[in-house]
Amino acid sequence: MPKLVPRKDAAVTADPQLERTLRLLLLTGLALVLLLPAARGQSDWLGWLPMWLVGMPAVALWSLHRFRLPLRKAASGNETLQPSRRRRPGAQARRRAIPVLPVLKRLPRAA
Repeated sequence: MPKLVPRKDAAVTADPQLERTLRLLLLTGLALVLLLPAARGQSDWLGWLPMWLVGMPAVALWSLHRFRLPLRKAASGNETLQPSRRRRPGAQARRRAIPVLPVLKRLPRAA
């Protein structure tokens, strides 16, 4: 299990005021980028503005929830998600021996 995924039995709650502030910053930045052409540009001091107006508040909100990914719904309804197998069963594949070829005529060497 990756280290960034919290245990399922651990109750992780984020500070509601900080979460509200980050959501407000994210929505404000998104509105600025969508509505103002100047917010889609480049600043000499800050760099690319959409990164600071949308990307950084989004990453801060994601990290506030300890990098949890949203759960996908199962395709057929209420089924639980089965973890995918990463390895095939059995031993590691071995290299095959090179088949013996008839002796080829050697070419003369140059100098």
